[in-house]
Amino acid sequence: MLRSQMDHIVGQILDQAPDTSDIIFTVGKPIQAEVHGELQDIKINPPLGRLVPFQVEAMAMAMMGRNLRLYKDQLQTGSCDLSYELPGRARFRVNVFGQKGSLAIVMRKLSMQVPTLEQLNLPEIFKEIAREKYGLILVTGGTGTGKSTSLAALIDRINSQFRKHIITLEDPIEFVHVHKKGVVNQRELGIDFDTFASGLRAALRQAPKVILVGEIRDRETMAIALEAAETGHLVLGTLHTSDAGQTINRIIGMFELSEERLIRARLVESLKYVISQRLMPKIGGGRVAAFEILRKNLRIRELILKGESEDKTFYNVISEGGTYGMVTFDQYLSNLFEQGVITEEIAMLNASDRSRLKQMIDKIKARRGEKITDIEGLELDLDYGRDF
Repeated sequence: MLRSQMDHIVGQILDQAPDTSDIIFTVGKPIQAEVHGELQDIKINPPLGRLVPFQVEAMAMAMMGRNLRLYKDQLQTGSCDLSYELPGRARFRVNVFGQKGSLAIVMRKLSMQVPTLEQLNLPEIFKEIAREKYGLILVTGGTGTGKSTSLAALIDRINSQFRKHIITLEDPIEFVHVHKKGVVNQRELGIDFDTFASGLRAALRQAPKVILVGEIRDRETMAIALEAAETGHLVLGTLHTSDAGQTINRIIGMFELSEERLIRARLVESLKYVISQRLMPKIGGGRVAAFEILRKNLRIRELILKGESEDKTFYNVISEGGTYGMVTFDQYLSNLFEQGVITEEIAMLNASDRSRLKQMIDKIKARRGEKITDIEGLELDLDYGRDF
């Protein structure tokens, strides 16, 4: 398949489903587009019907082109990542992977323009983060929760307001930044550097003030990120963890038991924020992000140093840290429910502690005068225990 034919197919998909967030090509199914969190079949002309292995392989080869690294990655690891652009219309982050002896392709649609903090309606604390001079800031969450988009907006804020040299290490490059007050050099894994660890180590010699690490995947990368934060750089990175407390524990778990005390001490000095994200459907269509925000203070420092106990947990400290800008997922979800952005069902599905969130939602419903239970007709049995 020629690249021009692939462009034609993708163009038809976007014509039929302009709000597409992901496109999926997999054997045995028609072309799928994810729109507002749900998959739908896409019909193109000429029709392809249910895809067969050679069709998906031809599409993959059209996108991978002559980049031998991509073929090597796919053969050795079972998948490869690349970027794909439909000129003038859309950019995509693409993953080609093997499944049941054939290939499958997932294309994540990216914005052609770098979004701003205001456009994404991100919490106000992101503006404070943009003013940080040094330290480690982590944005975490599952795949497809908007981590890269939030970080792109944060980089754009720094680029717009400060005369700083910014280096990004990405796999692949998702948002293309233009130089504003700052200078942004974007490097892509496999083209400009071979591993995140080596790219990050090289970045320390490239005079940046801000370093973005697309993904901190291993112990070596985390160790160099901590070193960079300790030497006066602002390091932004992502981890695939579900909440702030799990993020701290995951970092500590990357290292040997004998190194635990040292790593806890280094984290206390370097870590500034952990922001976790979850993406969910909102009432009326579209999606909205919920956030959990951990900001280092004395109580967080103590927890990092000494670890959690039954009565002292990251969840409890974050829930009581509103004056510092901290918020748990459950508190954020209850606010979204109160504002009428999401339904109670969606809030509960995304809760960290369902019993606590249920209590918050019941209080909101009680203030509105809504019924908070389906149990009716209960009354005291005044004759219970009496002898007649």
